[in-house]
Amino acid sequence: MIGLIQRVKSAQVEVAGTTVGKIDNGILVLLGVEKEDNEQKAEQLAKRISSYRIFADANDKMNLDVRDIGGAVLVVSQFTLAADTRKGRRPSFSSAATPAQAEALYHHFCKALAAEGIVVATGEFAADMQVSLVNDGPVTFNLQV
Repeated sequence: MIGLIQRVKSAQVEVAGTTVGKIDNGILVLLGVEKEDNEQKAEQLAKRISSYRIFADANDKMNLDVRDIGGAVLVVSQFTLAADTRKGRRPSFSSAATPAQAEALYHHFCKALAAEGIVVATGEFAADMQVSLVNDGPVTFNLQV
């Protein structure tokens, strides 16, 4: 399971011109699900993201997690993160989970993140989404479990 996380001042996702998820200060998670992923991996990634210290403390050091700052998380499914781009001019998606498996694990990940005491907003699984964000830093990390 792949979580591309970005520290944001704000982020939102729209589907067909309607905002379906929106946060202020917090983390935007682009979530990629691969064939070998399972509920345990989703829970591990949720715990890792909820405790990942990417926000500045009083000394301007990255020592605070999203809960420490009272932030929220916007989770957007991102099928293309599972692409194999090592060869050729076109990505291969052979390692990506099936749509049914990916959707189930996407929802499980969101529930696990909420269970960590975080306000969670979401995109719409498998929809054509437009994502807007104000990246704070910029600060972006690629987490995998």
